[in-house]
Amino acid sequence: MNSRHSFSQTPSASFHGAGGGWGRPRSFPRAPSVHGGAGGTQVSLSFTTRGCLPTTGSWDSGRGSPLLGGNGKATMQNLNDRLTSYLEKVRALEEANMKLESRILKWHQQRDPVSKKDYSQYEENITHLQEQIVDGKMTNAQIILLIDNARMAVDDFNLKYENELALHHSVEADTNGLRRVLDELTLCTTDLEIQCETLGEELTYLKKNHEEEMTALQCTAGGNVNVEMNAAPGVDLTVLMNNMRAEYEDLAEQNRKDAEAWFHERSATLQQQISDDEGAATAARNELTELKRNLQTLEIELQSLMAVKYSYECSLAETEGNYCNQLQQIQDQIGAMEEQLQQIRTETEGQKLEYEQLLDVKIFLEKEIEIYCNLLDGEERKGKSTCYKSKGYRPVNSGNQAEDSTEEAVVKTVVEELNQIGNVLSLRVHSVEEKSSKISNITMEQRVPSKVP
Repeated sequence: MNSRHSFSQTPSASFHGAGGGWGRPRSFPRAPSVHGGAGGTQVSLSFTTRGCLPTTGSWDSGRGSPLLGGNGKATMQNLNDRLTSYLEKVRALEEANMKLESRILKWHQQRDPVSKKDYSQYEENITHLQEQIVDGKMTNAQIILLIDNARMAVDDFNLKYENELALHHSVEADTNGLRRVLDELTLCTTDLEIQCETLGEELTYLKKNHEEEMTALQCTAGGNVNVEMNAAPGVDLTVLMNNMRAEYEDLAEQNRKDAEAWFHERSATLQQQISDDEGAATAARNELTELKRNLQTLEIELQSLMAVKYSYECSLAETEGNYCNQLQQIQDQIGAMEEQLQQIRTETEGQKLEYEQLLDVKIFLEKEIEIYCNLLDGEERKGKSTCYKSKGYRPVNSGNQAEDSTEEAVVKTVVEELNQIGNVLSLRVHSVEEKSSKISNITMEQRVPSKVP
């Protein structure tokens, strides 16, 4: 709820006299009026000044002075009342000034917590995010180390695979060589069997011829023809054939036995070598299968690690982008706060200017009080026109010192508009100059941009 205090003065006293008394009616300077509210939205100050004191007549302390005449007591009472009202207005202005100072201080106290924001939460978030970035970098380095170890293990397994593959090829070459030897032995066995069959057929043919010859000889010997011949004894073909048959049979049997023994020996050796080679080939095949399985497992693990690495890189890039955006927003907020601080400084300077103006008004009122005190004490000399300069006063050239004096008044009104939270919206200084019956208005307005928190 807004409250308004107003202080105004309407000068109504006039003095009449001639010669050593008071001249034409004179108006003393009027005290300013102040309008304001403790929590309101408008404060206005107005004061009226006269150009000079009376330029004709004098303050006379003799018996012929109106001060000691019939209405002297009333005049002194009027002056005392006016002085009392001026003192009360001065005290009221001082109270209003103190209220304004308290309002300004309160406004600054209210604005300071808003202008000084606490960025500790943002700093904690930034520190936490930086720690997460460092942890992500460490995890990325560990993943890269694991990938390098897996790559080295894959290279080792590839080397082992190549060695085993070369060994497998050498075993296959040996097996092929043994197969060729087995084929040669098979051919030799086949040749020996063919020779045995040929010798058997020849033996059968010889037996058949022998039987035919024996039959022929028996038929021939069946007659009674005796032929005696004186010849050397011939060779017994039967014994010879039997001997030859026995020799061939022994030779064939010996060759067969030798061939069988050699064949069995070679076969056993080849079978042993083949069994050994088959065992080595089986072991190599099993190891090759295991290596292929390990290779597939490592490839799958490598692909999964690459996918995890890619996801970490994407997450890191996204996190960096988010942090960059947040830092940009924080920088924008800092810039906005700096602009707000600059506006607050500008408003403070305006309030300082207003305070100086109020201080000038106070000084002016104090000078008025001092002048009135001097007037009451009779320090002004007789017949001397008093004219002084102060802020808000202007010297006036007197035309006729006897009775014709020109009145000149300057009324200045300072109007300050505030919003609900105490920010200055506009500052207007309205000056009105009065001379005789002519009024000239001079208006100066300075607007301060309103600030919405």
